[in-house]
Formats: sequence, structure tokens, C-alpha cells
Amino acid sequence: MEKNDEFKKPLYSDLSTKVKEIKELFELALDLRWSWDHSADEVWQQLDPELWDITRNPWAVLQTVSRDRFKQLAADSSFRDKIEFLVKSRKKSNESPAWFQKKHPESKINGIAYFCMEFMLSEALPIYSGGLGNVAGDQMKAASDLGVPVIGIGLLYQQGYFRQKIDLNGDQQALYPYNDPGQLPISPLRQENGEWMRLKINLPGYPQWIRVWEANVGRIKLYLLDSNDPANFPVHRGTTSELYGGGTELRFKQEMILGIAGWRLLEELGIEPEVCHLNEGHAAMAILERARSFMKKTGQPFDVALATTRAGNLFTTHTAVPAGFDLFPPYLVEQYLGKYAEKMLGITTQQLLALGRKNPNDNSEPFNMAYLAIRGSGDINGVSRLHGEVSRDIFGPLFSDWPIDEVPVNHVTNGVHMPTWDSKEADEIWTDACGKDRWLGMNKHLEDIRKVSDETLWKMRTNANETLVKFAHKHFARQLEGAGHSVESVEKAKHLLNPNVLTIGFARRFATYKRPNLLLHDPQRLLRLLNNPTYPVQLVIAGKAHPADGLGQELIKKWIEFIRENGAHTPVMFLSDYDMHVAENLVQGVDVWINTPRRPWEASGTSGMKVLVNGGINLSELDGWWAEAYSPEVGWAIGDGKEHGDDPVWDAKEAEQLFDILENEVIPEFYNRNENGIPTAWIKRMRESMAQLTPQFSADRTVREYTESHYLPAAKKYVERAANNGKKGKQISNLINSLNQYWDKMYFGELKVNSTESEHAFEVPIYFNAINPDTVQVELYANGLNGEAPIKVKMVADKKTKIKENGSVYRASVSSQRPASDYTPRVVPNFSGLSVPLETNHILWQR
Repeated sequence: MEKNDEFKKPLYSDLSTKVKEIKELFELALDLRWSWDHSADEVWQQLDPELWDITRNPWAVLQTVSRDRFKQLAADSSFRDKIEFLVKSRKKSNESPAWFQKKHPESKINGIAYFCMEFMLSEALPIYSGGLGNVAGDQMKAASDLGVPVIGIGLLYQQGYFRQKIDLNGDQQALYPYNDPGQLPISPLRQENGEWMRLKINLPGYPQWIRVWEANVGRIKLYLLDSNDPANFPVHRGTTSELYGGGTELRFKQEMILGIAGWRLLEELGIEPEVCHLNEGHAAMAILERARSFMKKTGQPFDVALATTRAGNLFTTHTAVPAGFDLFPPYLVEQYLGKYAEKMLGITTQQLLALGRKNPNDNSEPFNMAYLAIRGSGDINGVSRLHGEVSRDIFGPLFSDWPIDEVPVNHVTNGVHMPTWDSKEADEIWTDACGKDRWLGMNKHLEDIRKVSDETLWKMRTNANETLVKFAHKHFARQLEGAGHSVESVEKAKHLLNPNVLTIGFARRFATYKRPNLLLHDPQRLLRLLNNPTYPVQLVIAGKAHPADGLGQELIKKWIEFIRENGAHTPVMFLSDYDMHVAENLVQGVDVWINTPRRPWEASGTSGMKVLVNGGINLSELDGWWAEAYSPEVGWAIGDGKEHGDDPVWDAKEAEQLFDILENEVIPEFYNRNENGIPTAWIKRMRESMAQLTPQFSADRTVREYTESHYLPAAKKYVERAANNGKKGKQISNLINSLNQYWDKMYFGELKVNSTESEHAFEVPIYFNAINPDTVQVELYANGLNGEAPIKVKMVADKKTKIKENGSVYRASVSSQRPASDYTPRVVPNFSGLSVPLETNHILWQR
């Protein structure tokens, strides 16, 4: 056995050395490829059907199944043949050139370090909460499929995010079962001598030891950092105990481990990634540690190291409101990072705090991790087109005097990993129509899904509904039993839903801005929909509220009360303990997915994307991804595409709109059948949704976009700055320091404008003083009209001014179609390789 296997409860170590198939099973079970490639499912089911059904965890199955069962299966030639096939398939998948190797064969990139607080890869590895982890996990899987050299860095939580129970009173109870690492599909990361990889970070008064685990995600690695090391004081072993739990100090220490220990781990492993992708600001301290590492290698000071390394850092923000960012009190930063700043970075604590503040001189301002991420990154993006706009507004104060559309935040719209979320039947239909490699980046024929017949698509949907109903009945009955409900209630729950009825689903974090109770604005109208004898509707709901969110928990209780008050025959189910397994069944089975956030507070939203591949149709607020995805032929929308805050009057109006669409459009279209019992208009809409939206909102598109528009350019820029001991980085740093020192000394002289019928001629002197004119650009600027881009015309130096102060006269001419008063001269920094205004936000306007 390999060293990593020896730690993992070696119950079968003597057997596995004799039976080749068992060792190969271990290797298969420790590769999370099984979470999206289901070709090995029947193997795990053969070993222990009941445990596999409950856990969906091959490694737990292997740890639990008896030795006799192993021997029995190992004697079966068909079982051995299946294992041999799976091992060869895995080897081929991991070693064959993928999209990245074929599309970018000249790339010499070492890697992209992908930092995130949570990763949703499988319910067997419960280290996720929701949307952020979903994005991270799906992008890791897509990177594996595409061959993009990503290395994941996260935390291993002893308890993870809470598990949910709904008690007899309808209240949410938060439970924290222990995640036994020996039962998780991960291994200790071993050094060459067999020693467990451990890292030390110095906290005030004591060292914190961090042990490292590894998870195989297809062809890439995810490293998980764990504070539960016996060498730590007991109180500090629990630093990585809970995801999004504990207080401010615990969160700060977790983010230190993620960022600082995470980058240090890469150093220990000899991995030198050109790109560091910060998936949200939690990991922003990796910026500091990356700069420190560069300082150590080159002897350069912190400002040069930061100017060099930031070129290779990408910050993705998922937050749609300023209150969503992590803010830490200054004393906490000083307590935990004061000595690190002074001794390791060579800067004062005040200089460090300035990196996380809008106003560096405001000693009361908290330390904002998003601000640190912005100041330490060479690229920033939101996660949908609308979220890019929202983020430019949020971060605008950091770029004061700059027009809002020049705030340096772009967007890469999220996508989901379709092989993870599609049903077996959907996978077969897509494969027949578009090929097995359709999500691997090279397939150009995804529109061929339109050729699938109405009969085939409708059969897929009816089968999916039946599967969901069976799952929901089983899950709901077990849920009621666990909460102590009567045998009669449990039995009735097994017959509540009907696979032939229009099934509407939604599942999300229960928070007020997500408005999960919009349908409860008019309970009687909802009841009429649910109990319509001719065109009935059924609802399947799931979601958690954060344990500290009392209002969110009340929203859950309102649904539980509605269900209980309206009898056992009202077809509504609230499925507790929403996790990845529940999500898979919901998105594969529902006919319509509803999402009702207050615009623009849903940065992206990914739940509705998951139904696309399965033929589900979206009915959602024009927010996040749906704001750019919606058109009338692919689904339905509520809202007017504008922002209304938390106005209760508008909430009521949108609730009425939601009911109107359901009653007048959705339900009639579903039940309007042809002579063969097929709803042809529904299938037409479903087919267009599948054909148009599934490729566009697939994670393989997202990862390809990140790779070509962000990773490769960032890697090139970093390599250029880091070459020759950071020569280019030092140039950039010196320039920024010079601009900071002398910018305020520069000023405009008198502006002269000569207008004719055809053009306006502008002339203005500029006195640069100590600023080198070659490091700036003078422009004539006018705001864009009617949604068009602003006008920027370069002004050219014509002659020197007669007075001193390093002055020159600049001229430019523009069309007279717009009045001269629309135009204003301005001066902006301009230097090869410098990102403006991200790296320096200076700007000088003539007026």
C-alpha cells in the first residue's frame, strides 16, 4: 500500500497486499471523480447497498464492509473485470491531453493556486455551506476535465457547516456531527520520508501547527489545512472546527491559516504557481505571504514584492452588498499580524492596516479583507454581468474621482459542472445528441440537443419526476420519524406527491433578501393552486438559515406552519438538511425552478443553472445570472429589471406577478397536451432552454473564460515583472511611489476652445513639476450617452510652456456633434504594464 493509505484505518492492509483489486478500489475511492463520473456506482452498491444509498461515500463503504464480502467479490471475474476497466479509464482520463493541453500547448504555466473557504465536491466531504462552495467545487471539477493546472487550497472542518433538523415545533435545530477524517475521501499529505506534512504559523504567545490533507479531484489536487493537530493547545485545535461559525477572532485565525499557511504549503511542496486566484476575500492574506516569499527569494522590499506578485493575483468577489465583506477590528490585526508585518514584511502595522482601509489615516476604520484583496490583485471580477455593475458601485469609493464605468471590476458569469448535476437519463440523451465530450471544451455541436424528439424529452421528464417523488417521500418520511412524528403522519408523507403533477421547486439559504416566502404573501391563492382538481401543482422546498439568523429561521417556520395548518393532503414538502444530495435530486426532478431574490442582491445564483441540463425551466427574478440569461422563449421572469430595495409594497407586487405568471402561463402550458399526452409548447420552451442556456452557463465555459481572459494574461504579466529579480516590478513600484509623492504638485493652466461648425479644438497647458510626462497620458473625456461608451481622445503635446514647472501645451480636436462643454481634459497615469486605476488611482481633471 502507499503511505497515504496506511493511515486510513488499515483494516484490510493484509488483504489488499494480496488482492490487487482491493488496492485498486482504494485508489478509485480516493479520487473524487466518482462524484461526477458515475461509472463506478454499481461497484460501491455491490459492496454495501444500504450504506452507499445513505452516504454516497465510497471510502466509507470500503472502511465498513466486511472482509468476507471483499473476498466474495474478489472471486467474481465480472467484478474484477469491472474494476480493471475503471482503473484503466481513470488512468486514461487523468493522463490524456485535455482542452488546455490541446488549445495552449505552448503554455509553460506551472499552476493556478485556487484559494477558497469552502468546496462543494460531494456530500461525502461536508466542508461546504452553499453557493460559494458550489462555485469552487464545480470549477475544480471543470478544471480537471479541461486539464487546467489548478491547485486547490481550503480548510478541513472537524464539524463543517451545521446539519439541520426541523423539530416538532417547526423550529430549525443546528447540529454539528464530527467529521471523522478516517471516513472522508481524503488522505494525509506525506513527505518523501513518510512524515505527515505539517506547517507552523506563529500566533501571539504560541505556535499553531497545521496538518495537511489531500483530496484527488480527477487530475488535480485539493489541499485541506487542519488545526486539529495533537501538538496544539486544546483550545487551538478547534480553530478549523466550524465553517462560518464562532466569533470574529476565530474567523480571523481561520483566514490566517487559509491565506498564510496555504501559500506556505505551496512553497513546502516546491509548487510555484504564477497565478493566485482568491475566490472571495477570505483568503486575501495569501497576498501578504506571497509577497513575503518573493522578498525572501529576491531580497526586495515589500513594496517591490507586492508590485511584482499582485500581477499574478486574481480576486473574484461574490458579494452584492458592502455589509457582506469580512471586517476585522484594528486591534485584532495588530494582535495577530503586528509582528508578522514588522519582522516578515518589513512594514509597520499601520502600513498593513492601510491596505485594508478606504481611508488609511482613519484609525477607527476596520480592516476590510476585500480591500486587501483589491490592493493586492492585478485583476478583479464579479460573478455575473449585473454583479460586475453592482461591484463597481460598491468599490467605487476606492477609486474616487474616476467615472463609475472605469472602476476596475469586470465579470465572469458563474456556471455549474453539468456532469455533476445531470441525471443518468439526461446524460444519456445529451451523449446521444452531442457526444460524450460535450463538456470538455472541444465540442461545437451542443445545439444538436434541439434534434431530440418531443417524445424522448417528455419521457425523460416524467421519469425524472417519478425519481424525485420517490426520493422526496423517503427523505421526508425519515425526517418526520427523526423529529418524533406519529407513525400515521409518517405513513401519509409517503403518498403526498404525485409524479404526474406539475412540480415546482426551490432551495436556497433562507435569508430575508432571498424572499423564500414570496408565495406565502397570499396563502389562500397558493392553496387554490395546490389543490386545483384539474390542474394541480406541488411544491418541494429545502434550505437552511444560518444559526445566527433569527429572521431566516422564522421564514422556515412559516413554511412549516403553512404545511401543518393545511392538512396532510396539501402537496408541499419541506425537505430538511439541504445538502448536495438533496440538491441533486431536486434539480434533476422539478419541472420549474423558482428564485425570488431582491434585485440586485443575488450576485449570481447557481441553483437555477443546475436544472437546465435536466430540462427544468426557470421562473426567476431578473437578478444575477437570470438577468443575462432570460428571454421569453427559455423561461419566465418577474420584476422590471430595476432596483427597489426592501420595499414591502414592491414585494407584494412581485408576489402578485409571480402568481399571475403561474396561473396564466406556466400551469396552462404544462397541462395543454396533444393527442399523445405531450405538452408540445412546454417541450419547445424546455428544448430552447437546454440548447441556449446549458452551454452558456456550464462551468467548462466559465473555466475556459477564466483561463484565457485572466489566468494566462496574469501569468504572463507576473513572469515579466518577476524576471531578473523583479526588475520590472521594481520599476512599477518606483513609479507608483513617485506618483504618490508628486501627483498633487501637478496642475492645469487655462483651457482654450476654438469651435467651428465641424469641430472643437482644445488647447490646455499642464505643469507637471516633478512628474515625468512620459509616465502619464493626457486625454479629452466625455461621458457616454444612451448607454454608449465614454469618449476618450488622446491629447498631444504641442510645445513647452514659457514658464518653468515642466509644462507643456496639449491639443486635441473632436467633432462638434456634441457641445464643447461635454468634454473635459484629464491626466491619468500611463506606463507599460501598469494597470490603471487598479494599481494607482490618481487622476487629475481640468474641472
